[in-house]
Amino acid sequence: MTYTALMIAQVAGRPSKSARVRSALLATLLWLVATQVCAMSIRDLRGLEASDKEHGALYVQYYLVGAMEGVLEANAHAGRSGGKPTVCVNGRRIEPRMAKPLYDGELRRNAGLYEADMPVELVMRNALTAAYVC
Repeated sequence: MTYTALMIAQVAGRPSKSARVRSALLATLLWLVATQVCAMSIRDLRGLEASDKEHGALYVQYYLVGAMEGVLEANAHAGRSGGKPTVCVNGRRIEPRMAKPLYDGELRRNAGLYEADMPVELVMRNALTAAYVC
């Protein structure tokens, strides 16, 4: 069978269904890897605090507030999507100043559980789950 230039152009211009599926899976995988790379480890957070004597503690506080808000938003999204929430605030107030004590308390309570390379978000999720039990 002989292929004309028009037939080749039509095939090249429109990828097959399996090629589109592979492309979508690759894009999803790259997105997941990129989002996981952004997580700060416990070691990195300690290094951030030690790196700047004047503002290090503030940087850590800002990061922990963001991590806490991210966990709470992910929990709310899971609840809206029909999943079972793991953090139940039940009308109690969560303030930004509570992020560091929650984080430090979780690290003290489970000192042998966390390694330095584990993400801060994991510690914060566990701290919120323990403090605001459903």
